[in-house]
Amino acid sequence: MKRPRRPRKAAKEQFVEAEAWDEEVEEPQETSADDPDETGWKTSTAKLAGLSRLARIGVWTLVASGPVLSMMAFVSTSGPAQGATKPVPAATPASSVGPAGFAELYVAAYLQAGQGTERDLAPYYSGSVALGVKPGTRTASQSTVIASRQVQPGYWSVTVAADVTAHDDNGKSKRLGVQYFRVGVQAAGPAADAEQGAAAAYAATSLPSQVTAPAALTPGGLAYETDRGSSSADPSVETARGFLAAYLTGTTELDRYTSPGTRLQPISPAPYAAVKVTGVQDDSPKAGQQKVPADGTVLHQLVQVEAADQGGSPVLLSYALTLKSRAGRWEVATVDDAPAIRAGGTPSAVPQATAPPGAPTTAHSPSPSNS
Repeated sequence: MKRPRRPRKAAKEQFVEAEAWDEEVEEPQETSADDPDETGWKTSTAKLAGLSRLARIGVWTLVASGPVLSMMAFVSTSGPAQGATKPVPAATPASSVGPAGFAELYVAAYLQAGQGTERDLAPYYSGSVALGVKPGTRTASQSTVIASRQVQPGYWSVTVAADVTAHDDNGKSKRLGVQYFRVGVQAAGPAADAEQGAAAAYAATSLPSQVTAPAALTPGGLAYETDRGSSSADPSVETARGFLAAYLTGTTELDRYTSPGTRLQPISPAPYAAVKVTGVQDDSPKAGQQKVPADGTVLHQLVQVEAADQGGSPVLLSYALTLKSRAGRWEVATVDDAPAIRAGGTPSAVPQATAPPGAPTTAHSPSPSNS
């Protein structure tokens, strides 16, 4: 037996009534402002609506300000923490260039000064000075600083080597040789404790002190133990001769004597008109070897030459060369910075002859450079 169907219209009306009932249930009931709620607080529909709006405004304000708050938090955390120790920059070593140059100028002025020209020392030394020698009795033709030591912050001990010449009343000159003077120099200003180039002021603490020459040395043994002489029959000697002639006179191209890829240029303008090899030493173990060994073999040479300048005057020179073998011949690979020292070779001191009292102290070391 079939159940009778409910009309669609009746069902629809019933659904609408149910929705209306729900809306009536959800609608808040008005409460009198004078009637307290269960918690004992007095509320009203208007107050609840205002609180709801304030809550919604607060939520949206937090959402909108989120990026700003995040950035502020990042900045505050990335900055240095309060109370943290800041890194201290490393101290820059004091430069000796300024005190050394000041001392060199001071010694030159001191040697030149004399009675009546003591004021020439005022830029260097402010003490009272009375010189008994005539001005210009001594001069320094050359000078250079050979030692500089900071004895305490801002205070330096500088030793100057000066090639001194004496001049008599008749206008004659006599070279006294290289003499050594030690100067105490105080520095004040940025360059006294900082990098080179900063401005500073300097002052000598006394007149110069003449001191003894530094100890002379005999160099340790060189690595060239085989003497080739100056024989043109040796292929390595012939290569050295041709290369140095081209290097010093510019009469031929260096490429004829150098290894591929070697970048060497002759001296320009050419200082000499002719070159003569007077001796060659190398580190080859075979003294009588004449044949060029296998490709890639390395040979170190020390070559002595006599070069004639444009006026014909002979000049003695030494060159340390490195040669390599290729295709049955020797080629120059490099002009070495200095002669090679034998492994374990150390210099030894040379005893100095005792000079009579009052005699000038002369140098046993290379002459100083021009001031």
